[in-house]
Amino acid sequence: MKALFNKPFPPGSIEWIGVRHKSKELPESVSSVSISIEHGIEGDHYKGKSKKRQVTLIQAEHLEAVAKLLTKSEIEPTLTRRNIVVRGINLLAFKEMQFKIGNVLLEYTGLCHPCSQMEKNLGEGGYHAMRGHGGITARVLESGTVHVGDSVELIAGSYRKN
Repeated sequence: MKALFNKPFPPGSIEWIGVRHKSKELPESVSSVSISIEHGIEGDHYKGKSKKRQVTLIQAEHLEAVAKLLTKSEIEPTLTRRNIVVRGINLLAFKEMQFKIGNVLLEYTGLCHPCSQMEKNLGEGGYHAMRGHGGITARVLESGTVHVGDSVELIAGSYRKN
């Protein structure tokens, strides 16, 4: 089984980047952002306080699923309060692994569960629609800058479980 986990698979790409300057505020959409070991997403109010939640990521495909569950045509990424939206790669497959977004090295630290704010942002049923579709959290291992369009790749051989 470990061999399967360490097998490479095709990369995805960054579709959207957001920075929340203040708590409870929706993120500002940006085309690129610096990410550091010390502060996580530069300019974000969170400032990487918890090293386990320095960056939050969600799949564009999950936003599409949430929109369908809520009978909406789309969900704006800002409403989910996540930092980065990716497309074309399964973020849940990164569990216990390291991955690169652009030139930044991250490590999966957990699931990014929805909060009560989803009901306000997405409307009635928003919290439940996001359950299982909330994305992941990550810690920064190598700093750098990421841009919309950069690749998202699993680091082959980085699976940590015994």
